[in-house]
Order: sequence, then C-alpha cells, then structure tokens
Amino acid sequence: MPARNSLPTTLTTTAIALLSLSALSLTTAQSTIIPGTTGKLGNASITTSNPIGVTYQAFLPDSNTTTLRGYIAGTSNSNGTGVNYNINFYGFPSEAEFGPFIYHIHQYPVPSDGNCTGTGAHLDPTVRGEAPPCDPSQPEECQVGDLAGKYGNITGSPFQKAYLDLYTSTSPSSPSFFGNLSVVIHTTNKTRLTCANFSIVAGASPSTTTSAPGSTATAFSGGASGLRAESFGGYTGFAAVGVTVAMVAFGGLMI
Repeated sequence: MPARNSLPTTLTTTAIALLSLSALSLTTAQSTIIPGTTGKLGNASITTSNPIGVTYQAFLPDSNTTTLRGYIAGTSNSNGTGVNYNINFYGFPSEAEFGPFIYHIHQYPVPSDGNCTGTGAHLDPTVRGEAPPCDPSQPEECQVGDLAGKYGNITGSPFQKAYLDLYTSTSPSSPSFFGNLSVVIHTTNKTRLTCANFSIVAGASPSTTTSAPGSTATAFSGGASGLRAESFGGYTGFAAVGVTVAMVAFGGLMI
C-alpha cells in the first residue's frame, strides 16, 4: 500500500511530462521569431543628421585567452542617414562546436579590468529585450545594438562584411549613439568570447564616456604594443595595438 503522502506513479509521470513540455515551449518561444514584436517604446527610428565623416572603430584585443582578432568600424553615411559598417573578424574557435557566432553593440564600454560581463546588455533604447529573436526583414523591430539579428550571424573565418545600418548613430546626442560603447562577440550559447571599446578615429572630438554603474571605462586594447595590419575587401589599415589611435584606409578615406 503506497504511503499516504505519495503520488500515484502515473500522476507523477504526467506532472513531469507537463513540466518538461512547458519548459520546451518556453525555450521555443524564446528562440522563435514572432512577427511584429517591438520595443516598449516602439520601433527604432532611422537616424538622421549624423555628423558627416565621423568614424568610430573597435579593435579586438590581443589576448592569451582567445585567438579572436580584428575590428569593426562605423562611419556616418555620406548623407547623414545611418552608419556604414565595415567588419573584419578572424581567428574563431571551432564553428561546429561553438558557432554560429553572434555579435552586438553593448550598452556600456569594457571596464578597465577587461571583463566583457561589465558591458551589460545590448544597446536597446526602445526597450525591446532580446527575446524573441528579431525579424531581419524588419530591422526597425530589432534592438538597435543587435547587429547579428539584423544582418546575420558570424559564419566562417575570416568574417568580412559591410552594410548600412539606419538605426545606430554617430551623434552623441542620439539615444542610438554607439561611439562610447563596446562590441561583444559571443558563442551560439551567448558565452562572451571577446569585447572591445569603440573610439573615435576621424571627424569629431571624442565623446563623453559612458560607464557601467560602479566601473571605470578605459580604451581597452589588451596591453600589447606595435602595429597590426588589417584588411577588408581590398582595403588595408594599420592599427596601433595597445593605444587608441588608428590610421585606416577605407575606399580612399584615411581615418
């Protein structure tokens, strides 16, 4: 005779099955695109009046904890609407094991200790949140900093890509300004592999630095020295590793 407080086996099995189904449904909901999902403050706005010729660039640090290297540069579009991005990342770990990789602009710069966790969540002025994933055909519905969500995950190494994003800004007065923030690269399960701060390399005076609560932001560069050559789509740049100044050529524009 079963103990007074025990549940029948069939009831226990049913309860476990229902809990498992609920967990599966929640996971599916968090990983499935739901058309029309937008931020609490609405869709992201197209940025206009971005200062012409302004470029912010982030170089991944030389580090003994990862082989990831490269850079991302964002330059104001020639008509002041949106930002043109040029990306060259390489040295990824096994894609079969850790990919596809994802990358975002985060809400805080990398703190002085280089800990990528200190960069906070994604740049998200519309308060959309990460889940469910956004629809790349409707980029205005995505988090502003969700570059992978809007333009695709990182597949293959090197990863070289260029695109115009209409929703980030090079104007410090814009809530979509990224010039004092950071870029973070993740594995497919969102583990943070590496991160780097954006800094200005052309066109305007440096902006006021934003820091996460209780932290001090620096131009994190991994502490190495010397010059590193980078190339993208036939363009070549030389970055001063360990400092924040860079000289890069993109399509004839020296920045």
